[in-house]
Amino acid sequence: MKRNILDELIKWKEKPNRKPLILNGARQVGKTYILQEFGRLCYDNVAYLNCDRNDILRNIFAHDYDTARIIRSISALTGIHIEPDKTLIIFDEIQENPIILNSLKYFCENAPEYNIAVAGSLLGISLHGNVSFPVGKVDMIKMYPMTFDEFLTATGHEQLTELLRCGEKEIIDTLSLRLTDCLRQYYFVGGMPAAVREYAESENLQTVRAIQQQILFDYRRDFSKHAPTAEVPRINMVWDSIPAQLAKENRKFIYGAIRKGARASEFEMAIQWLLDAGLVYRVHRATCPVMPLKFYEELSTFKLFMLDVGLMGAMTDTPAEAIIIGDNIFREYKGAFTELFVYTQLVPQNRPIYYFSSNDSRVEIDFLIQNGTEIIPVEVKAEVNVKSKSLRTYIEKHPTLKGMRLSMLPHSDQGWMKNIPLYCVNFGVR
Repeated sequence: MKRNILDELIKWKEKPNRKPLILNGARQVGKTYILQEFGRLCYDNVAYLNCDRNDILRNIFAHDYDTARIIRSISALTGIHIEPDKTLIIFDEIQENPIILNSLKYFCENAPEYNIAVAGSLLGISLHGNVSFPVGKVDMIKMYPMTFDEFLTATGHEQLTELLRCGEKEIIDTLSLRLTDCLRQYYFVGGMPAAVREYAESENLQTVRAIQQQILFDYRRDFSKHAPTAEVPRINMVWDSIPAQLAKENRKFIYGAIRKGARASEFEMAIQWLLDAGLVYRVHRATCPVMPLKFYEELSTFKLFMLDVGLMGAMTDTPAEAIIIGDNIFREYKGAFTELFVYTQLVPQNRPIYYFSSNDSRVEIDFLIQNGTEIIPVEVKAEVNVKSKSLRTYIEKHPTLKGMRLSMLPHSDQGWMKNIPLYCVNFGVR
């Protein structure tokens, strides 16, 4: 399946000062697949090595960091003649062998001509643990679940993807029914590659849901296997609370919603573990729409989002008919699915994203996006009948800004605010 991140990998290959690459991201977002596809398309050959339970590989790195010896050993182990710039060396599941992670420093310093990329499940946990990390000696790219435009391409709607990319508003608006139907499908399937592939091949919703449930089961198994024992119950409690947190009118994360009387100090480590694992995203409140937003970040106030809208549907046992048929999914659940959808489409764009709420909660802006030197207040609406009272009030207070509303309405520009259809979010928020 075509992934947008391939363009980033190609840019990495072409960098004159290229360093070994760490591809980071949550489990099952497609890291192994895209590295192998990248190698197939852009190199003469690929030397792929899985570090999990690989004693031979472990022994290769156990002696020293002689890069010439290591390259010869890898060539012998894989049967691949390794040539600089012609061979991609992939170390997968690298968290199982931290010595290899540390060796990247020596490849950067002593053998930069070799193209090396590493990936691993829960690599974010390893990077924040006691593993020696080659600071300044590696390039890093973050990988996410498939976005809506990637889903369209994977399910045979590449022409719709190109239409959205080109931004032909009049044509896009005439195809709103078709795009809305595709959007409903994405709300159910989400962006986990295994679920998308199954849906593209069979359109079997029951099998897709079974895949999603298995992914959720695997995540919980990771909690027990990789998290500190004392933190496992709290990690499960935070994870289980996220759908209910997002369904609240005010989506600010409330510790009391996890357990009555709960305090931040009890759950900070659990939240950090989920963040490091790539399973949740945290969006902080910004108190003022001024560049840079980081200066106005309020660390104690935030929202937590799951990594994928399809997984949230599976986690809450939302029936397929409630998502695929009719407009219920856009109206119900207080827009929780829609706000999650929007954020998961924005986060791969690597722009600072915050949100705003006044102290009396009368004015709430779903997202504040720092786009270059511009601040964009974004309001997310889950249906056609919309009111933008909070956004208008906010723009009146900050008249140098122009608001953006994402809704099921067609394109429009009212001067102080422009409306963009939800299905255009991947290319419309610029």
